[in-house]
Amino acid sequence: MAALICGSLAYDTIMVFHDKFKHHILPDQVHILNVSFLVPDLRREFGGCAGNIAYNLKLLGGTALPMATVGTDFAPYAAWMDSYQISRDYIKIIENSYTAQAFITTDMDDNQITAFHPGAMNFSHENNISQAQGVQLGIVSPDGRDGMLQHAQQFAEAGIPFIFDPGQGMPMFNGDDLKQFVEKATWATFNDYEWQLMHERTGMTVEQVANQLKGLIITKGAEGAMIYSGDKTYQIPAAKPHAVKDPTGCGDAFRGGLLYGLMNGIDWETTGRIASLMGAMKIEQNGTQNHFFSLDEFKQRFDENFGYSF
Repeated sequence: MAALICGSLAYDTIMVFHDKFKHHILPDQVHILNVSFLVPDLRREFGGCAGNIAYNLKLLGGTALPMATVGTDFAPYAAWMDSYQISRDYIKIIENSYTAQAFITTDMDDNQITAFHPGAMNFSHENNISQAQGVQLGIVSPDGRDGMLQHAQQFAEAGIPFIFDPGQGMPMFNGDDLKQFVEKATWATFNDYEWQLMHERTGMTVEQVANQLKGLIITKGAEGAMIYSGDKTYQIPAAKPHAVKDPTGCGDAFRGGLLYGLMNGIDWETTGRIASLMGAMKIEQNGTQNHFFSLDEFKQRFDENFGYSF
């Protein structure tokens, strides 16, 4: 069984400023702001929701088919994907565009200044679900606005069940857009902040959204997650990480676990715990695709955390 993962592929350039922004940004001078930060620490990571989710699903042994649009600077990322045998069959290169990328500067107070260039991601609507073969389920994760709308419609028309995962793409959609996504989707997943936006923009309650889906998943960080399916509610505990280094990408790791459970017909209690452990094992490493484990190692950690095997 293969999962089609619609979303972004991006470069994340992460820089650390060994001081505090507040020492250099003067509140009474912001109208003439002109500052420069020396950043001795810099790393470039492979990211984007489709790339992160595909990487995590691949770690669990699932067949991941990312669908995304990228720029002519994609070669290093392509080599990375090839090294992990992640398919590039449905990745389209957009000429005269850069791959989406974020430039993130963090100071010693953990404040961040981020600039994001969407680049080729804005052309995601040029990909069509019908191009993919052998797909049993999918996910619509953050991407270009038109692409997300069209891919949800195409999944529905093709009769392919899919997860609606708006993530940081939430601000692009109004209440009517979000309601239409829910009407088409089979499952939906939000973090607790995204769920509050969903509630405010649609006026819908947890029960109203869950009644239209086979599963509504709301993650709550260190407090675990809630899964609403039919008339049942499952409280999923958080797995315990060995270290806490970088939360970036934990949500995508969680979604990789969700896809694995759904692809293998695993019950919600176990699927949620698999997803929870994926997030915990990601947070132990910096970056979104730098954690690695074998399936046997994962199953051992699962037993240690939850007291049973899957």
